[in-house]
Amino acid sequence: MVEHNNMNYKTILVDVRNGYAVVTLNRPQEMNALSKEMRLEIEACFKALENDPHVNCVVLTGGDFVFSAGMDIKELSTLADTEIDDFFRSVVRYLKRIYVFPRPVIAAVGGIALGGGFNLAVVCDMIIASESAIFGHPELKFGVSPLFNPLRQRVGMAKAKEVTMLGEPIGAREALRIGLVNKVATPEGFMQEALNMAEEFTKRSANALEAIKKISHMVPLMDGASALELEFDVAALLFSRAERKVYMQTFLERLSERKKK
Repeated sequence: MVEHNNMNYKTILVDVRNGYAVVTLNRPQEMNALSKEMRLEIEACFKALENDPHVNCVVLTGGDFVFSAGMDIKELSTLADTEIDDFFRSVVRYLKRIYVFPRPVIAAVGGIALGGGFNLAVVCDMIIASESAIFGHPELKFGVSPLFNPLRQRVGMAKAKEVTMLGEPIGAREALRIGLVNKVATPEGFMQEALNMAEEFTKRSANALEAIKKISHMVPLMDGASALELEFDVAALLFSRAERKVYMQTFLERLSERKKK
């Protein structure tokens, strides 16, 4: 097993458990503002986790009270014009590392997820929100455009335009109603809800999870017939693997045990 827990990260905490990992943003005094150092560490961490076959899922959180207040404004206020391109390339790299991570990534959002923190949440596959969660794009006030496409994939074109153009804050219940988040739980229970989901993912085939994630990225760009063919080609490939027989046998044995009761 790849060792992650003792790696020398300064702005994040990594806890690898039985089949999944919990990555916690750890700049509480700065409300988990996304500094350059934190972005680089997140990128490096997810790269390492991607290469660990024992990690079937990642839970990304900022803790109980705040997910992330967004980009580190102190850093950005001193950014030279010559550094702007490098800054945005670095943002693309770390968000892409999460977005294309081959297995499920769950954002467990407690408190605020603003600007870059909102972007960080929407590139994850699932979002479990605390009732105290608030999402928003205040960077519009600075004349900066929010990340659009991952949000559009979640809430649809019309609502994504509304959210990114107006930048009004969105509470947890409204986020659930529009499809931005998958589940809402109490401030005391949202993290456990995310961990329960992660544990369920550990019981699934890693190959199947990777295939579904690839399909979810590809089929929106395809016509209906081509998408259907792709899905059945992938299903046939998965069905040909030896693990299919193991999963089916386990299912039949459990079914048999239930019938005996």
